[in-house]
Amino acid sequence: MGLGSLEQSLGYEFTDKALLTSALTHKSCKKPYNNERLEFLGDAVLDLVVGEYLYEKFPTANEGNLSKIRASLVNEKGFMKLAEELKLGEYIMISTAEENNDGRSKPSILSNAFEALMGALYLECGLTRVKEISIALIERVYPKIDLITLFSDYKTSLQELTQAKFAVTPEYSLVGSSGPDHKKEFTVEVLINKKPFASAAGPSKKEAEQEAAKKTLEILKKDNG
Repeated sequence: MGLGSLEQSLGYEFTDKALLTSALTHKSCKKPYNNERLEFLGDAVLDLVVGEYLYEKFPTANEGNLSKIRASLVNEKGFMKLAEELKLGEYIMISTAEENNDGRSKPSILSNAFEALMGALYLECGLTRVKEISIALIERVYPKIDLITLFSDYKTSLQELTQAKFAVTPEYSLVGSSGPDHKKEFTVEVLINKKPFASAAGPSKKEAEQEAAKKTLEILKKDNG
């Protein structure tokens, strides 16, 4: 696929096309170049850019809360979401083996490619432009950025509610898993007083538990309403 559509999504056209190609080349390709060094640079750039953005956005937040919000954005999962917004998986150059192993949707490959792309942008057009592009993308993917939205711990909320309402804590039961080892999906069910309330699936047990807890909270709140 041509890189013009990626540049259009970014809102920036590279002058140095070799730099853009390097940013999108995974080490599995065995080329004389890959995106690892650009990934290293992009990681540092994004840490600074997001830190400055949060500092300006939340003028009264303390250092601890700013660090928590930044940590929720500047990580593999966060960067993967930004990469998916750009459809970066369609443009990454990977080996046939990685291709056959669902490499285009691997969180680590997508996240690293996004960091490398931001590193390449920084080298070509500087910090101000990278900040404009990356923050616009972050605000598109995360329309609401605050502690409550990013740190919704549904399991804790459910436990507090069930202890108050039923004097018990919820139980989480793994009811199944499916998919190959590198792409497993787990299904978890919430039980309160041994009664099943809701189930949910996710790429990890923890995420499935959080989603099942969220569904259970919605059911209980609706019943209360």
